Amino acid sequence: MSYFQVEPGAAGESLLSTTDNTEDVIGEQMSSSLEEIKNDGKPQETEDCNNETLGNVSSYDDISSPVKVDNDDGEILQDQQWALKEKHIFVLSMAGKPIYSRYGNEDKLAWLFGVMQTLVSFVQSNDDNLISISVANVNFVFSVKKPLILVAVSRKHESIPYLQSQLNCIYNQIASTLTTTKLIKIYEQRQNYDLRRLLSGVERLISHLLDFSETEPAFLLGAIQCLNLSSNIRGNISSAIISSCSKIKNIVFAILMANNKLITLVRMKKYSLHPADLHLIFNLVQSTESFKTVESWAPICLPRFDPSGFLYGYVSYLAEDCQACLLLLTVERDVFHTLKEAKQRIVEKLRRNNCLEAINESLAKPDLTCMNSGFKEVRHYLYKSKSTAQFYQPSSSPPYNKYPEVLSSLYKRLHRRLHCSARPLKLLFERRAAEAIFAWDTVGFELYIVFEPLIETRDVVDIIAKLLSWMKERDDNLFHLHVPTF
Repeated sequence: MSYFQVEPGAAGESLLSTTDNTEDVIGEQMSSSLEEIKNDGKPQETEDCNNETLGNVSSYDDISSPVKVDNDDGEILQDQQWALKEKHIFVLSMAGKPIYSRYGNEDKLAWLFGVMQTLVSFVQSNDDNLISISVANVNFVFSVKKPLILVAVSRKHESIPYLQSQLNCIYNQIASTLTTTKLIKIYEQRQNYDLRRLLSGVERLISHLLDFSETEPAFLLGAIQCLNLSSNIRGNISSAIISSCSKIKNIVFAILMANNKLITLVRMKKYSLHPADLHLIFNLVQSTESFKTVESWAPICLPRFDPSGFLYGYVSYLAEDCQACLLLLTVERDVFHTLKEAKQRIVEKLRRNNCLEAINESLAKPDLTCMNSGFKEVRHYLYKSKSTAQFYQPSSSPPYNKYPEVLSSLYKRLHRRLHCSARPLKLLFERRAAEAIFAWDTVGFELYIVFEPLIETRDVVDIIAKLLSWMKERDDNLFHLHVPTF
């Protein structure tokens, strides 16, 4: 029997845009999306903001080790604790102006930002672009996205593509606050502008996004996990949203989410949402406690949907007795009260159909562990459907429930080996002292499994077949396979 006959999560039409998350593309529906909506489908020409092609440079001194540097006040900077952090992230302007540092004070690190800007400029002066510098066990990864430079310094043995993807997430987080159009315009008018004036509060979102992405597989896979619900309940929820909002003009997306999982996504016909934009939305909701008590109205730029303009988001949790968060995204600036009334209608319909209880039950009941599912030889796994950009993982069990960073490190290693640009693999099985690890990249899905270390090699194929069949039987619960539209 072919594995493709039991491929879980597959669908002819995807709820989400399925462009690979590692592709460095912004505004894949072109930056005319919002103008098309506002002008009843008539596109407007806008500026293309594609990124530059990057090259490779290596063999520079390790600038992350403890140093002594005189700052403007004549003080000595020698912070051993700061220098020994496993991972640093920096954002600066093309002129070397500090914008963000994950640790430490940007102003006191101005000298370091100057060094990074000088390295980038030196390489560019020779008609090349700087991607990475590897020194001993430290990777320095650069991402030049004019007018910004983003730099990752990592001792975590993370791959260069993974670090570039993480830098891309940070750039998107900044763009979601300002739009890329405004960002470019600011620095065209004033190259030495201190962008921190406009990013007050965004540092919190960036830091939370970094912490979030360290152990959340969604970022590694470029996919979204759905809340475990029956297809009937999910369909009733989508229908309640559609019927409550059908007469409201220019709602582009309606998103219901809980616990970093998607419950449903209703979209305007012809338009789709990229997982990378949903990651930004999840990060915004997860890191903003005030949303739990106050109905909010916020401009949100979704860079992979349209980097040139804002959608306006009505954000509200459904009810005190149901902690699912609803976002209604529109191109209209002044429909807060209209959307508030729509939300009330949605909640009433969900109560009548017992959907709130179903959501609460799913949130209270964690996903099964591998042992509970009958796979005693399997410790954990990740499954991604490529056709729908959705993934599934079971609940963690010992030893990984107490040490999620260990499991995350294993998956990053497998993903790096599978997608290595120099030598990509389709299949990998490796036996280690603590576990056996497996990775498989097919046309329709990616599968990563952590086995018990003494697993018999001959049993691996049978276990995988049973695992795929187990997920396929629960297809409608584990994945959002239908595409509801306004």
